[in-house]
Amino acid sequence: MHIMHVVGARPNFIKTAPVAAALAVHGVTQTIVHTGQHYDARMSGVFFKELGLPEPDLNLEVGSGSHAVQTAQIMQRFEPVVLERKPDMVLVYGDVNSTLAAALVCAKLLVPVAHVEAGLRSGDRSMPEEVNRLVTDQLADLLFTPSVDGNDNLLHEGIPSEKIRLVGNVMIDTLIRLLPKAEVRWPALEAELPPGDFALVTLHRPSNVDDPRQLASLLMALGRIGRDLSVLFPVHPRTRKSIAGDGLEVPQTVYLMEPQGYLDFLALQRHAEVVITDSGGIQEETTYLGVPCLTLRNSTERPITVTTGTNILIGGDLERLQAEVGRILAGQGKHGQCPILWDGHASERIAGEILLLA
Repeated sequence: MHIMHVVGARPNFIKTAPVAAALAVHGVTQTIVHTGQHYDARMSGVFFKELGLPEPDLNLEVGSGSHAVQTAQIMQRFEPVVLERKPDMVLVYGDVNSTLAAALVCAKLLVPVAHVEAGLRSGDRSMPEEVNRLVTDQLADLLFTPSVDGNDNLLHEGIPSEKIRLVGNVMIDTLIRLLPKAEVRWPALEAELPPGDFALVTLHRPSNVDDPRQLASLLMALGRIGRDLSVLFPVHPRTRKSIAGDGLEVPQTVYLMEPQGYLDFLALQRHAEVVITDSGGIQEETTYLGVPCLTLRNSTERPITVTTGTNILIGGDLERLQAEVGRILAGQGKHGQCPILWDGHASERIAGEILLLA
């Protein structure tokens, strides 16, 4: 049996690593195709090394571009790879353009597709990722869901139940495996940081970083939070470009950092008083770690992190952001619990389901 994995961005790597390892135990032939959607070494290359993920067999080197251009180029470059390599099944992960592009190619070529992290919905089609999720799940032959709400969403959309498998969260598989290594790195990392408690910040979504006024307001709000604790801000290349290009002032209480590798960022999450983010995966990781998470979005495709976990949706209400940080520092933060099957064995369940088809 030949399984082909398609990855394009950091969250994909985190999800692919445990699945590839679980399949390798059974001697499955595997090919990893990196579309090159994330091409910065700090955003891509270092992750392969830290996650123990084999170097990709192929890199399509697509790079950046509009959603249409990027998706089209991935499809053009991926199709001959599928025709040449003839995989028995292609695994796609998450909700990036690479996910949709690969699923479309395989659907046209009648190659079975399995979607890892299927069924997540925000209900907001203004988010490109939501469109990617919806279309990919309609095309996929096998849908691996991380939580019960994913099953409910797919059934509501008319997906036959026999295609759906509740397996748990593969991102948590990687977190559980590598958390001890991250903790080993913590003392050296901590020594380079401002002393005391800290908030950890990540921002990269266009709604937060592409509008200079919005980004300036966010930076000022982070500056006010920085009066009470350090604010550590590993800056995504897109966000750094916006800050520099628009000549925005960064408050002295906000400590800008380079993008972090997986292990260092995991250590930072583990030891933060609060995480402020607009990322999807970080909402899940903080829920598992029991760290309060404040999400600067109006909706989330991971509602279980709100209903069960430690996540609170803040939207664009920056006064509420500061108030929620105050509550957390006063010991009144949200206490969540871990969703079912977020136990470190999701990838083994995925491998088991795939092997049943061999």
